[in-house]
Amino acid sequence: MSISLRPFLNIGTTVARSLLAQDCLLCLAASETQLICQACLDELPSAASACRRCALPGSSNAECGACIADPPRYDASLAAFDYAYPVDALIQALKYGGQLALAGLFAQALQRRIGRPDEVDLIVPLPLHPARLAERGFNQAAEIAKVLSRNCGVAMEAQLARRVRDTTPQTALPWRERARNIRRAFACERNLAGLRIAVVDDVMTTGATLDEFARTLKKSGAARVENWVVARTARGV
Repeated sequence: MSISLRPFLNIGTTVARSLLAQDCLLCLAASETQLICQACLDELPSAASACRRCALPGSSNAECGACIADPPRYDASLAAFDYAYPVDALIQALKYGGQLALAGLFAQALQRRIGRPDEVDLIVPLPLHPARLAERGFNQAAEIAKVLSRNCGVAMEAQLARRVRDTTPQTALPWRERARNIRRAFACERNLAGLRIAVVDDVMTTGATLDEFARTLKKSGAARVENWVVARTARGV
């Protein structure tokens, strides 16, 4: 079965219909209790070989040249999918359409990619600024992290750190300006001495936001910070 490339003109309505009728969100075939049938799941653009540090696709599971030349503050990254259709549309439906059921789908995909998280003490969702949280009504990273925590048996702390600067959205900026834009955007007053932390987010693009968050956590004593992201973009996207 192949995934139809029909446009997601009204994905919110489609999600609601899928939940009620138990139809696959992508092809509308029967999918029992799942949002997406197994055939469509098998065709999603899953992340394959990638840099083990930044999860950039196509790096043969070794560290890419950029990470060797200028290592980021985080220690590792894992992505469930490449940021491509229809994963991008599904993420938009969660993030901006409020379709929270998709958080469980993404958490399950991440868990399959991660396996047993034996080297993680704590799961932390990337925090939103209070103004952005009030506008959206939820933090999509926290919704995904809740399911991951429950399924993996690793504690989650959504309030471990705070976003203290309401920055310009990273997607609105050129790549080279994103690191400057996010600088000093987070704060953490907790003593994290020796803790190994997994940071959950929906999309990793340049990695600037996750790098700054890792800097904040390590400044508070974290021994290791790795990123668990739903999707990773290709360079320059």
